[in-house]
Amino acid sequence: MRTYRELFRTPEFTPFFAAVSVQTAAQTATGLALGTLVYTRTGSPLLSALAMFGPSLAQVAGALTLLSAADRLPPRAALTALALLSAGAACVQAVPGLPLWAAFAVLLAWGAASSPGGGVRYGLLNEIVPREGFLIGRSVLNMTGGAMQICGFAVGGLLVAVFSARGTLLIGAGLYVVAAAVNRFGLTARPPRATGRPSVRETRRTNALLWSSTPRRYVFLALWVPNGLVVGAESLYVAYAPGHAGLLFAGGALGMLAGDTLVGRFVAVRWRARLGAPLRLLLAAPYLLFALRPGLPLALALVVVASVGFAASLLLQERLMALTPQELSGQALGLSSSGMLAMQGMGAAVAGGIAQLTSPATGMAAVAGLSVAVTLALAPGLRDRSGGVGGRLPVADGSPRASRTPRTEETT
Repeated sequence: MRTYRELFRTPEFTPFFAAVSVQTAAQTATGLALGTLVYTRTGSPLLSALAMFGPSLAQVAGALTLLSAADRLPPRAALTALALLSAGAACVQAVPGLPLWAAFAVLLAWGAASSPGGGVRYGLLNEIVPREGFLIGRSVLNMTGGAMQICGFAVGGLLVAVFSARGTLLIGAGLYVVAAAVNRFGLTARPPRATGRPSVRETRRTNALLWSSTPRRYVFLALWVPNGLVVGAESLYVAYAPGHAGLLFAGGALGMLAGDTLVGRFVAVRWRARLGAPLRLLLAAPYLLFALRPGLPLALALVVVASVGFAASLLLQERLMALTPQELSGQALGLSSSGMLAMQGMGAAVAGGIAQLTSPATGMAAVAGLSVAVTLALAPGLRDRSGGVGGRLPVADGSPRASRTPRTEETT
């Protein structure tokens, strides 16, 4: 599967794509509305930021305890229920006079409960498309996610101005209900990928099993650490260029979109194993030049070029799926996502600490240097043991397998 036409002709991909897009727009708009509401009430930038990004931190905790549900719940029912849960949480947040502590309690509870969502969603993608179509499918979702975030922030800001923050929360709740309806009526009922009940014990056992494989361990580390450190550099855009941070963020989104398009659509299978390390180096290396404190035009160009390297995550996720049994794919993708979130938070903390002691430019260059060092250290463990011949990928136990003739649409 190499074209977008083939992808969208795959049964169920279109409703799946629509549900993910609507839910991303709802999450962006409600996050902006809640951050605005909290800032209006408290005047605290910290509390406003926590209101917008607190659920991501809560999902890390949930992923350590609830992630086994990603493979042990029927996907359609789980996605529908999570969208309705999100709608309910947005409605509660819109209640006038809701105490601040209650608003944060709802926020954190919702974030933790939603933690299996990524694993359920992308595990289902792995069932909807053939395995060789996972990369292009994931790249399309990445691209629409970025587009929906841009639209969500723009439209969300307009909605807040016209309907107020509480009104925007209710509109976001309505979008979540739409996503739930698309999931329920557009997707086919499937059984869980794994047997047994979800539990904290099962989550920890399966996480340990996923981590026990040396090839998978290298993939997880390569997904988490270089990416997280570079996001730490991005967290200093505001401090580096206070009046133009939005332009730098837009440049980063443009570069990421270009990278996802090129890798997802145009890179042949035989080149994928060879491009992983160069893309991870590209992700960090341009930020080393920030030590010279470049002006805005050069800084913007560096950000755009560097962000193309985020496409390395697509290749790593494809490799992770090749290394993981089908019945564990949801939890593997959920663990990948939660680890990324955790490392991005740590990267921001490290970069911010260095910048506090030195300067934003030095902080950006320092975490970029750490990212380059980690990529070089992980390179031997990520080397394609099949020699990259014919685009061979390892099977679930980590040993190489020969490339197979791609399945046609009729066999999916």
